[in-house]
Amino acid sequence: MQKLVFSLSIITIGLVIGYISQRLALAGKIKADASLAKQRKILQRVVLLCLNPIATIGAIWILSFDNVRITLMPAIGILAMITGGLAALVIGKLIRLKPRQQGAFLSCGAMSNVGSIGALLVFVFLGEAAFALVAMYKLFEQIISYTIWFPAAKSYSPHLQQKEKRGKALKILADPFVLVTVASIIIGLVLNTLEVPRPAFYSNLNAVIIPSASLILLISIGMAMKFGKIQAYLKPALLVSAIKYLLVPVVVTGTAYLLGLGNIDNGLPLKVILILSSMPVGFTALVPPSIYDLDVDLANAGWMVTTALLVVVIPLQMLMFKVM
Repeated sequence: MQKLVFSLSIITIGLVIGYISQRLALAGKIKADASLAKQRKILQRVVLLCLNPIATIGAIWILSFDNVRITLMPAIGILAMITGGLAALVIGKLIRLKPRQQGAFLSCGAMSNVGSIGALLVFVFLGEAAFALVAMYKLFEQIISYTIWFPAAKSYSPHLQQKEKRGKALKILADPFVLVTVASIIIGLVLNTLEVPRPAFYSNLNAVIIPSASLILLISIGMAMKFGKIQAYLKPALLVSAIKYLLVPVVVTGTAYLLGLGNIDNGLPLKVILILSSMPVGFTALVPPSIYDLDVDLANAGWMVTTALLVVVIPLQMLMFKVM
């Protein structure tokens, strides 16, 4: 119960602080642009370029690779994105969404909040060794998002440009967020392989860094929250919730089970996958609708509703752990 309250408190506090900051900026009570775009980018850079790499290195440093099936984690992460994206594509057509809505719906189905909420829950409920598996699960997340889901969403834009610049994939691979993430994993793997003893203080350091990183990211997300038109888009938001919390977990966790990941380390990888495959719409999913003139309100509703449902989903995940 303490772990449940702690994780929900971190999520709630982060979003509330961010949203209050947004309202204060809009009212002119604090010196910042109304969108807080600059401040959000600074917070995200602190986490993604500084805090997360430190935590990732330390966690992978002591991760056990006695079973080679651990290396399947990145493929499982990709499967989750593909399952959610394809489901959103099919369902969007079935309910006859307009092109601008379909593009936003596709983004919501494909991209999940693995980095802040998922990582926090894995660490709080399963520990530091499990947190190392988060980095492996989301290893190709950014690359897949920018090379597949962003262009797919853009195909529904009313201002679609026919000519694309070459070298797009290379630019994505050169992105500092991608480079730092991959570098931190490599460093952790090298230290692990060489059997270099990890300093004793690292465990306590990660116990502070990981929740703090999630809190900061959630504050940055709260800075962009909008409650305006959720009711008008409740149907697609609930359908996205069904994709996120029913279809994707069943397909992904079921596949992981069949691959034998439940037989490793008392089922730790399978438990990590259960949490990460049942996460709400990621904040990244709001980016394509913003830059490609898609239905931002639909994407925002999907994000808000799926995030709110964590109050129900997290306790259910904990109950499932007892029977795994």
